[in-house]
Amino acid sequence: MIVDAHVHIFPRVFRENREDLFDGEPAFELLYRPSNARLSGCEALVQDMDRNGVDRAVVFGFPWERKDTYQRHNDYILEAVTRYPDRLVGLGCFSLSAKGCAREAERCLEAGLAGVGELAVYDAGFSASALPELSEVMSICAGRNAPLLLHTNEPVGHAYPGKTAMALGELYTFLKAYPQNRLILAHWGGGLFFYGLMKKEVQDVLKNVWFDTAASPFLYRPDVYRIAMDIVGCERILFGSDYPLIQPERYFRELEQAGLPAEAVRKITGENAASVFGLTG
Repeated sequence: MIVDAHVHIFPRVFRENREDLFDGEPAFELLYRPSNARLSGCEALVQDMDRNGVDRAVVFGFPWERKDTYQRHNDYILEAVTRYPDRLVGLGCFSLSAKGCAREAERCLEAGLAGVGELAVYDAGFSASALPELSEVMSICAGRNAPLLLHTNEPVGHAYPGKTAMALGELYTFLKAYPQNRLILAHWGGGLFFYGLMKKEVQDVLKNVWFDTAASPFLYRPDVYRIAMDIVGCERILFGSDYPLIQPERYFRELEQAGLPAEAVRKITGENAASVFGLTG
């Protein structure tokens, strides 16, 4: 079973009227004002899944600041999962700085979504003092053993829309503060997995953490798969395409170029995500 663990979908009204959503949502405007920034719905996603040989996809929206917007988007995710129960798994999404986000996490999990994410903070760090409801969201997820997908990015290299100043030390402190939570760090965790080479402490802090591959073809050479596998183990890597930004087939080509054992490829492209999200079939 092949599972794409990082997929964004949007309801039709959002896709057709994106400009109406820019007010009060600077992160969305930054990423999606360009006309070539694609927005996709669940129907197109399933068609692309069939074309790419993807069996299941973990879908979510955008980390909105406005309550009415993140609720509408999460309702669409619930509708999509209900429409395609054998293909889609949903996460509830919102900005961690948005008012009411803890209650929204609870609402989404009670409604049947599998976790929360991709949560992102573009103008603050991951400290409880900067994000008043962060600890409550983490507690809600821990209480339900629900995975939480967190946006991260590398602190060095070229600039691109959505790349924010991120200190890996701050991210590491965040992980240490919530050892009971199952956490997925998007975009290879901004490179945090490299520190799994350290002899003391880090391996234990990362024991409940997975790293997804979203946007990897834009960021790293295919060698990253082999190197990450050597450091944290292939069991800690989740294939995620960041669809519709990149089609899954490109990742499959890079996995082949990386020269990984077939067993490792099976784990990365599906078995690990199936375990994290409790998927069968």
